[in-house]
Amino acid sequence: MVRVKICGLRRPEDVEAAVAAGADALGFNFWKSGPRYIEPQEAARIIAHVPPAILTVGVFVDETLETVQTIAEQTGIQALQLHGTESPEYLERLGPFLRIKALKVNAAFRPEQLRAYRSASLFLLDGSVAGMHGGTGQPFDWSLAEQAKAYGKIILAGGLTPENVAEAVRRVRPWGVDVASGVERQPGVKDARLVREFIQAARAADAQERGSDATARPASAIRGS
Repeated sequence: MVRVKICGLRRPEDVEAAVAAGADALGFNFWKSGPRYIEPQEAARIIAHVPPAILTVGVFVDETLETVQTIAEQTGIQALQLHGTESPEYLERLGPFLRIKALKVNAAFRPEQLRAYRSASLFLLDGSVAGMHGGTGQPFDWSLAEQAKAYGKIILAGGLTPENVAEAVRRVRPWGVDVASGVERQPGVKDARLVREFIQAARAADAQERGSDATARPASAIRGS
């Protein structure tokens, strides 16, 4: 079943709403220049109350390995999502974490680029906006995501909302979907109703494709299965 990740979380009440709505993964942004940045200490306090079955993901942009490892240890995150120009060798040195390599889909993007990142557990494909690393709210040509599935498991991001996520799931059949700005009132402030509607729409579309129960949580979490 399609997994759903709610990203750019900063407030405990938003995490609680995402958990209650059935999210499979929660993303915390440790890129200091981003509008959804959260201090590691605050993230640690929030993550301590997240059910263990839900994957917690740290989002980084061209950070040093030492800083990534320190924040991971401090916060208890289980997966690392890399949105910068990190090399394949960088990913290989990250240690025993689930590794999500994010790639901007722009005019220069080619699905075969994914081949280089052999140690990546998952690939997140996002829209491209100059100066932004994730949370762009910018959609892209989903046919490129369909092609990229030949090279690994794909999390589809970029401009997804409760209104279009069902179509995205039906067309792309991604391993997972990711949303930040599409369920927000403002950057870093989620709308609980939109979070519920997004997850319900993704689940319903997935269930229609599979002929299964739309309300069921995936049998396995987002942990690379």
